[in-house]
Amino acid sequence: MDVVLTYLCFILAGLAAGGTWSMWKARNTLFAGVLLALTLLAGVAGILRLL
Repeated sequence: MDVVLTYLCFILAGLAAGGTWSMWKARNTLFAGVLLALTLLAGVAGILRLL
């Protein structure tokens, strides 16, 4: 189960990073900032799950 949760953290980080880029290109900086924060949290969570 740990492997699945770690994998999902990295999947979420990747999807949020793509959404951040899309929102940034659409000049929606507020939502891009929210997605960027979500990306960072999911990435850090995935890395911490590996340790």
